[in-house]
Amino acid sequence: MKHTLTIEYCPKCKWMMKAAYFAQEFLTTFEDELKAVTLHPSEVNGVFRITAGDVIVFDRKQHGGFAEVRELKQMIRDVICPGKDLGHSDKKPHQTQTSGQ
Repeated sequence: MKHTLTIEYCPKCKWMMKAAYFAQEFLTTFEDELKAVTLHPSEVNGVFRITAGDVIVFDRKQHGGFAEVRELKQMIRDVICPGKDLGHSDKKPHQTQTSGQ
C-alpha cells in the first residue's frame, strides 16, 4: 500500500519553499512507498506539520523547532515502512572526541 504525506505549513511564515524542498526529498527517498506528498497552506499561523494519513509524524511546535531532513526521513520511515534502510540518512551525525578527556 502506498501512502500519502501531507505537509501543512504557514504561508505567512514563508515556509512554502521549505515544505516543497522536504516534499522533493521525501518523494525521492520513498519513491516506492509514497503515492503523493501534498502541500497544505495552513490557516493557523506558525504551523508546520507532517502527517501520514491520520498519524502526525512531525509537528514543529511539539518538536520545539524544525528537524533536519535526515531526522524527518527517519520519522516517516518509522511510520510508513519500518524495515526500510535509509543508508547514510540512518547514521547519526559524526561526533568528535576531545583528546585527554
